[in-house]
Amino acid sequence: MARTNWNRQFFASTRGRIITLLRRSSRTVDELAQALDLTHTAVRAHLAALERDGLVHQHSERRGSKNRSAVYGLAPAAEYLFPKSYGERLDQLLDVLQGRMKPEEVETLLREVGRRMAAEWKLPPAGLGVRLEAAVNVFQDLGGLAELEACDGHACLRGYRCPFAALVPEHPAVCRLAETLLSELVGLPMQEHCQRTGPVPCRFDVPM
Repeated sequence: MARTNWNRQFFASTRGRIITLLRRSSRTVDELAQALDLTHTAVRAHLAALERDGLVHQHSERRGSKNRSAVYGLAPAAEYLFPKSYGERLDQLLDVLQGRMKPEEVETLLREVGRRMAAEWKLPPAGLGVRLEAAVNVFQDLGGLAELEACDGHACLRGYRCPFAALVPEHPAVCRLAETLLSELVGLPMQEHCQRTGPVPCRFDVPM
């Protein structure tokens, strides 16, 4: 729990917010300044500190028809800031299960795992908005990155980094685990519409 609290404190800080924005996509100083409502000087100071710590790096990139710009992205070392839960062990377990069980049995088992994972957080009764925000935090605690957005006129939870992404190519049924986990946390049957490929593969819709 101490590690989780440290993560939340760091990611609530300005440098943590920069890391979160860059984990979603590379950005220029101007784009970061606008997103954070900070001056360019303040953003450059934070980026210099993060570069010194080996967490971000700078490269040149052409944006549209404009000249090449200095763009900042995450360095590989930054991924160590995000917890990596379940991945390797779950992958090994699924390999064994798929050799011994039918696909529908594996899916049933993964949904049960999702329910048990959700029970670990023991969220108090609250309104839908509060529970959706809590689900976003849980996704991050597991090593992912998600945001609450409007999708086609209704609310959805969009995953920019899924904590189970490395497993999906070989075990797409793991998306059912994530769907059940979020459904239990929110208290409504979230509907999974994951593309499983592309820059933003995950989407979980809130029922109308």
